[in-house]
Amino acid sequence: MKDKERPFPCIPATIGFSTNQLRYGFVGDPRASSTIDEVAVLLSEYTQLSKQFGKFTSLIVFYETTQNLLETYCVEQYEQLFWEHLSGISRKDREEWPNHIPVDPHNPIWEFCYNGEQYFIYCATPSHQKRQSRYFDYLMLAITPRWVLQEFNKSKTYAKKIKSQVRKRLKNYDFIDIHPDLNSYGKNDNYEWRQYFLRDDETTLSKCPFQRFLSKILE
Repeated sequence: MKDKERPFPCIPATIGFSTNQLRYGFVGDPRASSTIDEVAVLLSEYTQLSKQFGKFTSLIVFYETTQNLLETYCVEQYEQLFWEHLSGISRKDREEWPNHIPVDPHNPIWEFCYNGEQYFIYCATPSHQKRQSRYFDYLMLAITPRWVLQEFNKSKTYAKKIKSQVRKRLKNYDFIDIHPDLNSYGKNDNYEWRQYFLRDDETTLSKCPFQRFLSKILE
């Protein structure tokens, strides 16, 4: 995040880091069901306080990534863990899903919600190699409130300029072309869930694994 010669592509994230607006949480092994509870507690606390931290805030969650995980897990296995956690966290939500957000992830307006707040989710893993913008030494989530992104996009001219710079940085940062799923929220051809976890190539899941409502019905 401090590298000036090879800057991290997400400019808002670097601003949040440099201005101390990011908040951090540390949780257990992602394979343990109890870890989902830990993340849910962190997100609940963050949701209540986030607007005190600044307009570039995000919650950064670091998982305990054991040597066994580092040596054996591939990108697709981390992807499965990610969706299991997102579904599990959502099932811990005590608030109703916001009325203005569709429940179907295959609707362009859908995005992950928790405690009545809309969030963009970013996942990085130690198995990503070519897509360095999604690499981290440990399994990690960056959870950003939609109101942060709305604030950032208030000026269309400024937002367009920054997005162009972000894409330029991505081309220099990654060892692979920009993933075709990267798009803008609200566009008819955009699906937010596809951007949450980008694989180390250009492939993507055909169907969103998010299971909050089906699981609640079955329970």
